Amino acid sequence: MQFEKKSIWQQIDKETNEKIYEYSENYKNFLDSAKTEREATNYIISAAKDRGFISLEEALKGKIKSGDRIYLNNKNKSVVLFIMGEEPLEEGLNIVGSHIDSPRLDLKGNPLYQDSSLALLKTHYYGGIKKYQWPTIALSLHGYFRDVNGIDHNICIGEDDTDPIFYINDLLPHLSKTQNSKNLKEAIEGEQLNIVVGHSTYGIEGEENPIKRNILSILKEKYNLDEEDFAFAEFEAVPAQKARDVGFDRAMIASHGHDDRVCSYANLKAALEVENPKKTAVALFVDKEEIGSVGNTAMTSMFFENALAEIINNMGEYSDLKVRRTLANSSVLSADVSAALDPSFKDVSDEKNEAQVGYGIAMAKYTGSGGKGGSNDANAEYICKIRDLFRDENVIWQISGFGKVDQGGGGTIAYILAKYGAEVVDMGTAMLSMHAPVELVSKADAYMTYRAYKAFMDKFE
Repeated sequence: MQFEKKSIWQQIDKETNEKIYEYSENYKNFLDSAKTEREATNYIISAAKDRGFISLEEALKGKIKSGDRIYLNNKNKSVVLFIMGEEPLEEGLNIVGSHIDSPRLDLKGNPLYQDSSLALLKTHYYGGIKKYQWPTIALSLHGYFRDVNGIDHNICIGEDDTDPIFYINDLLPHLSKTQNSKNLKEAIEGEQLNIVVGHSTYGIEGEENPIKRNILSILKEKYNLDEEDFAFAEFEAVPAQKARDVGFDRAMIASHGHDDRVCSYANLKAALEVENPKKTAVALFVDKEEIGSVGNTAMTSMFFENALAEIINNMGEYSDLKVRRTLANSSVLSADVSAALDPSFKDVSDEKNEAQVGYGIAMAKYTGSGGKGGSNDANAEYICKIRDLFRDENVIWQISGFGKVDQGGGGTIAYILAKYGAEVVDMGTAMLSMHAPVELVSKADAYMTYRAYKAFMDKFE
């Protein structure tokens, strides 16, 4: 029988179409409210508390049992949600693993300087970006620091319509002869991604760096931030644009951070709705995926295993073997985006094996690059079980590659969870303009991603 793909829009009824658009409004709110990993962590934990989740510390004071809903806040930059199931933990967990960091510009430790009648901030780009895409767009600044009095400050400037925005200059075409002769990768250098933050010297006395001193005066007055605080702070520059509908039919969303918040929001919504699963359901929201999953808030750190060990110890006699068995018997969906076929750039894709927007959640049996380097190549037996679940639950899905074999490639957290012996496959939303300041996804795919994660947490065995 010939395999035939059909888009979601061709297979749904009026009620489902309405649900897609309703889901998308809530997702856009998440995109606008959670532009950094700290903001995403706050959003996730707040939503979890509203649905009866309690902290791991609180849960450990009593006896953890089936039906309990527990969250772990890992250093305010990653989160784990547990929905305790009926079966023993050693039978394995159903895990959906997403990440909440996105490509952006971070401020350097000593960023503020004055030059040529401007005050600017020096940046260091985070994740795989095309540097030429970042000049001349409106930027907002999000950050956290602790002042000299020990008071925590969370700063967000540029998101409200009354806020100022920030800006990176580019060369005018009239003076770009040398720049135009460079390739795209070299046309804008990392050290040229300097953010304009001030210009006025009004009311400032003295000739040495008056614009910089004016900016420092404003920062001190409004936020109690001194120049040395930058060295101990976390500040991120991201596009100031709100999530917006795209097209006459409003069927797509343009926003910063779809990678990987489209999967993270679907993961969150699914976890909040799961009730009394047979297997314990776990939703992971991790940091630092875009730079190799390194650091103590990333998937390669031990925070998830440590939390699991605490739960196993609380529920009975602890042993390292129980932790190992629990992880080895687990099933995982690595919830990360994949590249969709772009009609303007078909030459980099294998059309027969590339996902398309609007055709459902995308399953990538393997990622990596070249000869599958760095990939987790999922077992056929496992993905057949996923196929059967999705068929039974009317989840629309498609297969996905990652461009032509020798064109490039990418990776996710899949290989990290696979090291325990767990069954893992990449399953996420196919998208366009990945890692651009503003990315594009289909509302239908975003909704079907949520449907897939919910079915997996609820019913996969």
